[in-house]
Amino acid sequence: MNVLIIEDEKPAARRLNRMLEKLGVNVSQMLHSVEESIDWFQKNTHPDLIFLDIQLSDGLSFEIFDAVKVDSSIIFTTAFDEYALQAFKLNSVDYLLKPIDDEELSHAVEQFKSQAPKDQNVKLNFEDIKKLLSASPVERDYKKRFTVKIGQHLKMIAVDEIECFYSENKGTYAHTVDGRNYLLDTSLENLENELEPATFFRISRKFYININAIKDIISYTNSRLQLKLNSYKETEVIVARERVKDFKLWLE
Repeated sequence: MNVLIIEDEKPAARRLNRMLEKLGVNVSQMLHSVEESIDWFQKNTHPDLIFLDIQLSDGLSFEIFDAVKVDSSIIFTTAFDEYALQAFKLNSVDYLLKPIDDEELSHAVEQFKSQAPKDQNVKLNFEDIKKLLSASPVERDYKKRFTVKIGQHLKMIAVDEIECFYSENKGTYAHTVDGRNYLLDTSLENLENELEPATFFRISRKFYININAIKDIISYTNSRLQLKLNSYKETEVIVARERVKDFKLWLE
C-alpha cells in the first residue's frame, strides 16, 4: 500500500507517519502545501491512499484537485466540527478528527484495506464539501474562556485576555495581559482545536501566541525570529525555523 500525507504542520505530519509505521503502513511522501502537492502529483505516480488535511498554509487542500485529477482514496485529517464530519461520511470519505487517536487511525486503515477498489468522483465530493464548509452553520465555535483553579476558587479567563500559552515543566500555562500566569488542565496539542487560528498561532513546541500581544519581531539566529510581547518577559519567545514561513503568512 502506497500512502501519502498532506499536512502543513510538519510535527503533526511526522507524528502521523510514526503512528502509521506502527501499523505497518509505509508512507512514501509527506507534502506540506497546495503548491508543493500540485507539483508532486504532476510528476509522480499517485498513491493508493492520501491522508489529507483540509486547511494548508497556502490555501484549502481542495485546490490541489482543482488543478490535477487524483484517483487516490482519501482519509481526511481535520479539526472541523462533528456535523461537518457527518457530511464527509455521506460522501464516502473517511475522516480522522485531530488530535488523531491510535485506535481510530487503525480502524480507518483497516476500513480502507477492506474496501474493494472503486472509481471515485473525487472532484464532486470535494465540491460538495467545499460548499458545506463555506456555509454559515459550519463555522467553528472556538473557546471563549478558560476556567482555572486558584486554591479553593475557580477563575474564568477570557481568551482575549491571554497573551500566550506556553509549556513548562510538563505543565501548560496561560499568560494574561496583566502579567499573570495560570496553570491549565490541558496541553498545547489540545489547544489546536480550541483556539481561533486567525488570532493564535503555534510558533514552536513551547508557545502559542496571540497576534494582538506581539510588540516587536526581531531577526534571530539560524533563520529564526524572536518575538517581544506586551507583558510576557519570563523567557525568550522564539519562532522555530520550520514555522517561520507559516508565521509570516499568518501575519498577513
